Amino acid sequence: MEVPWLLVVHGSVTALVVVSFLCGQWPIFEGTFIQSINHFLTFGAYHYLLRFVQSVCGTGARDLVLGVERYCCDRPNPILQVFYVAIIGVTYFIIVQTSFEYIPGYYVSGLHRYLSVVAVAVGAILFVLTSFSDPGTVTAENVSQYVSSYPYDNVIFVEKECSTCKITRPARAKHCRICDKCVARFDHHCGWMNNCIGEKNTRYFVAFLVWHFLICLYGAILLGFILAGELKERKIIYIMTVYYGIDNSFSGLFPHVAQWLLAVHNTQILLSVFLAILALLLGGFCAYHTHLCLTNTTTNETFKWQDYIMWMKKENEAKAAAAALKSSIGSANSNEHKAPPSKWRAFFMRSRSPSVEPVVKNNIYDRGMITNLCEVVVPLSERKAFSRRKLD
Repeated sequence: MEVPWLLVVHGSVTALVVVSFLCGQWPIFEGTFIQSINHFLTFGAYHYLLRFVQSVCGTGARDLVLGVERYCCDRPNPILQVFYVAIIGVTYFIIVQTSFEYIPGYYVSGLHRYLSVVAVAVGAILFVLTSFSDPGTVTAENVSQYVSSYPYDNVIFVEKECSTCKITRPARAKHCRICDKCVARFDHHCGWMNNCIGEKNTRYFVAFLVWHFLICLYGAILLGFILAGELKERKIIYIMTVYYGIDNSFSGLFPHVAQWLLAVHNTQILLSVFLAILALLLGGFCAYHTHLCLTNTTTNETFKWQDYIMWMKKENEAKAAAAALKSSIGSANSNEHKAPPSKWRAFFMRSRSPSVEPVVKNNIYDRGMITNLCEVVVPLSERKAFSRRKLD
């Protein structure tokens, strides 16, 4: 009974860390331990690491760590690309070496030997397309077309010059400090791709996420069917219930079946759990970026809107508080010669909160889900009308 409980604890801790890392900054988790874990994982752990390195090895070692950080995070480098290739290659190699001997099996067709190769190959092609394609670089030659294609909303995007490129920065564009260039419809800089995600390669990036989510889900399910086939072919449940007298119920069989699987097929168990966790992570990213595509928004614009709405809320609250204060002073002056109100009336008058004008997000680039999706699949710069656009 100990092994299943260890698996439950391991899975719970893993899920807690994943949820805290990905969702810890959501408003629903504000002030909770999940937000605290998120802050520790994203800021605190690295801060304590620097302090530990400095106290043990000195300032020189700390500067070395900071130098590695600058190389990895502040300039283009292929480290995460090599890491991705290593993860895919090693995982697939282990699957071939340990699990292909069970294909074909009771529930698994021999076709999956070849289907898995195709799946990995398509994922590699999408990786190459995303990594090495032009994200939509804004240059002096095409800046006028981009300015005409993406109008300024004068809320989060206003017309101004890029201080680095010395050209007009189109709406929705941003200068990437890592790639050192302005990118049209900038979403974010992806370290895994060593490239910016922008107007021209968002389609490849989203396809990459969706495809790898499906690959991980497919692998986890396939390994599950392999294990189920092994239980069926070896008649494990029949032997446990008939020869060992174990109760034929889920609660009775589960610990014993889990122990047998961990003893005989521990590699398949670890691989399926690993792929399931990756599928969970990639599924969240897929849902997020699919939502961005359907609403014609980018990650960069999402943060801009959050900052704008927060700033406007604070400004509206200040205006409402000032209006309430002015109204209370005026009413106090007009009622100074009148009899004081009853305690109940005074209580309800104090409990009234000043009305705050709601802040509305007006995304002028959202033209409906179909049009938005078409803009991602066929970027504006690849349409015939783009070359005919001129700066007014």
